[in-house]
Amino acid sequence: MPDAARPPRHVLILGGTTEARRLAAALAPEPAGAPEPAPAPECALRVTTSLAGRVAAPRLPAGEVRIGGFGGPEGLARWLREHAVDALIDATHPFADTISHNAALAAATAHVPLLAVRRPGWVPGAGDTWHQVTSLDEAAAALPALGTRVFLTTGRMGLAHFAHLTELWFLVRSVDAPEPPHPPRMEVLLDRGPFTLEGERALLRAHRIDVLVTKDSGAAATAAKLTAAREAGVPVVVVRRPPVPDGVPVVEGPEAAAEWLRGLFSAADSH
Repeated sequence: MPDAARPPRHVLILGGTTEARRLAAALAPEPAGAPEPAPAPECALRVTTSLAGRVAAPRLPAGEVRIGGFGGPEGLARWLREHAVDALIDATHPFADTISHNAALAAATAHVPLLAVRRPGWVPGAGDTWHQVTSLDEAAAALPALGTRVFLTTGRMGLAHFAHLTELWFLVRSVDAPEPPHPPRMEVLLDRGPFTLEGERALLRAHRIDVLVTKDSGAAATAAKLTAAREAGVPVVVVRRPPVPDGVPVVEGPEAAAEWLRGLFSAADSH
């Protein structure tokens, strides 16, 4: 049973993903009703989710929400101390490597336990033609040999890496409108997943796409484009995700994260 005299444990979730919203819904005092919520630890919790603020109208999670950066690892460490955070959960996008490294440094500085939540990556199947690269620059370098009409689904923040490809045409899909620099021959499709297989098939046909570029973000919400590309014989340039910082434990979903919190707080209560 929770100790009524002790303030609630404070969990900070670095969010912006489906996994982060599901975890917040499971842990917050009044869950938002996410599907299949993870079982919450058996103690009073205060849950704060931090969003980077790069999306104009983000999907807000349950519990408290803060929006904006912390000011690097030093600023995050200071926030952890000032707000008495008992556990830090990095449930950011698999490619948000800057905040993940800042979280590792801040957690070590503030002596706050840290866990990373990372959905499994995609795996090529029979019939896929994948070209795996380690960066957006490598993806851009591979494109001229693969096609001329590119479906670019790597987000609006990295378009500068493709701006020099003046001979190629790009269909760019993003949640918010991109800003320059970007490829000169470009059409923008503002949309947010999940995307259906039939919709992705129609998109490839309508725009005569002959090469797809994606990050290995994993999850089912945006995986239909890979199936559509396989069916159409369209090659896919896949940017591998960066590794989680050394020494940070990793789980694949909110259920395992809730279990980690349960073990963490149970161990603390036993001392």
